[in-house]
Order: sequence, then C-alpha cells, then structure tokens
Amino acid sequence: GGRLMDSVLDDPRRPENRLIYRAAVDRPRLTLPGGKHVAIWPVVNVEHWLIDHPMPRQILVPPTAASLLPDIPNWAWHEYGMRVGFWRFLEAFASRSIRPTLSINGSVCTAYPRIAEAAHAAGWEFMAHGFHQIPTHRVEDQPAMIARTIAAITETTGHPPRGWLGPGLTETLDTPDHLHAAGIAYIGDFVVDDRPSRVATRTGDLVALPYSVELNDIPLLAIQHHRADEFVERALANLDRLAAEATGPGLLGGAKVMSFAIHPYITGVPHRIGLLERLLDAILARSDAVFMQGTEILDWYRATGDAS
Repeated sequence: GGRLMDSVLDDPRRPENRLIYRAAVDRPRLTLPGGKHVAIWPVVNVEHWLIDHPMPRQILVPPTAASLLPDIPNWAWHEYGMRVGFWRFLEAFASRSIRPTLSINGSVCTAYPRIAEAAHAAGWEFMAHGFHQIPTHRVEDQPAMIARTIAAITETTGHPPRGWLGPGLTETLDTPDHLHAAGIAYIGDFVVDDRPSRVATRTGDLVALPYSVELNDIPLLAIQHHRADEFVERALANLDRLAAEATGPGLLGGAKVMSFAIHPYITGVPHRIGLLERLLDAILARSDAVFMQGTEILDWYRATGDAS
C-alpha cells in the first residue's frame, strides 16, 4: 500500500510536482517598471452557455429543486450580460483608457462576433477560456478542444492567444501538458501566490499568473451573496496590503500582482456597474499601481530572470 501511494504521489502530473512549493519569504524581491508596486490584472470573462446543457451557474433555483432542460431563466440571466452588461464594461474601461484581459470561450468568436470584434478593436488581450463553457473534465479530446479554441481566437485577432483560463478554472492532471504543447505560455488556474510562478510540463514551463477566486464576482456575489459593495472594499483592502508589503522591510517585499475577475451578467447589471467604475477610479488615483494585461505581466516576469 505504501509503495503504491508513493508511486501515486510521484506522478509528475500532480500539481504539487508541477508547481514546486516556494515560500513567499524565500522568493527574490521583484520590481515593476516605473517604480510601481502592484500590477493590476483585470479579467473580463465572456462565455457561451449552451442551452442544451445544464447552465454553468444558476441565479434562480429550479422549481421543486429539479434541474430541467432547457433552463431558460438561467440561460437568459447570462444572455443579458452578452446583450447589455458587456457593453457597460466596454464603456467603463474605454472611457478610462484601461485595456483588460478578456477570458473568452473560443465559440464566443462565432456565436457573439459583435462582442469579440469590439473587444479586439478596443485592444483587449484575448485569453483562451476553453471552447464552450463546460468543465475541462467533460472534454473527451482536450488537445482538439484546445486547438479549436486557439484557432477561433486567432481568426478574430490575427494571432494565437498566449494565455489560458480553464472554464471554472477546471483542469485534469494532463491539461498543463496539452496547453504548453499547443503554444500556451501562461495560465490562470493555479491561484497560489501574489506573483507569477512556474508550472512544469513535459515540454517546458508554463507561467501561472495570480488570477483571483476571492476578488471575483461569482463567488463573492453569486455564491456567497455578499452586499455588492463588498467587491470594492475587498479589492481595495487587498491592494492596500500588497502595496504596503511591496515597499516594507519585511520578507514579503517586492512587486506583486493583483487580479480581479468580473462577468457581464453579474457586475454588468445596472445596480452593480457603478461598483466597477468606483474601483477603477480608485486604482487610477493611486501612484503605486499600474494596469497590465496578462501578456505584459508574463513578459515582465520572464525578464526578471526569476526561475521560482
């Protein structure tokens, strides 16, 4: 039994073997360009929800607690984000000259071309988010799905995406190998640090960028049901602490990355969009933070020479 367990733990595909443990206090201090202390990585998620599948999330619990297909009310909840909420996001970012990273299902490029083309025209970076909004574990042929997603984004933007975020951050043990082999350079699924880390694959290292599961409107507003202004308070508290640590004498010093994630059907609604605008304005008013896209953070991190 012991030897069998050892062999299981030795599997190089396990996340603890791909992502070698590094204590934050043992990692070298990094510096951002221009004397900034925190790189802000806003991620907008746009997804294609298939009406013949169970909805990825529900706002309205089904009658008698029995999930029925098609699930029109929850499909429509999300569809509002694609018809209206996304355009509020576009205006909020464009009016402030901020270019976020777009986490996008490959099928959005053909199912909602108006959105994909508008985001591309605004200079948003496309980060691949699977082909449809279904868990990676349910995909029979991951390499084919990854290739199809990359091809769809390349068709819209003219170049392949460098980043990947699994739908619902889902991966199987083999996913990093498939992603790196397909040319992906960074991922957001390993939310383990306040700065980038390296994830080993069979063909070289991926870089894990610090995406967020707590500064994220799905768990915060749709699952935990906090008051909406908790999103802004939590994000600014997070930024205050990271900035203080970055310049402090302690072992946690050096530049950090802070992401926040939003979805058009949640934060893009009329009663919440003002929160995003407040958050963006509060960050813009600071001299110690800088908005960056995923690829910019990747290139900065690689240039530091940090191998940890």
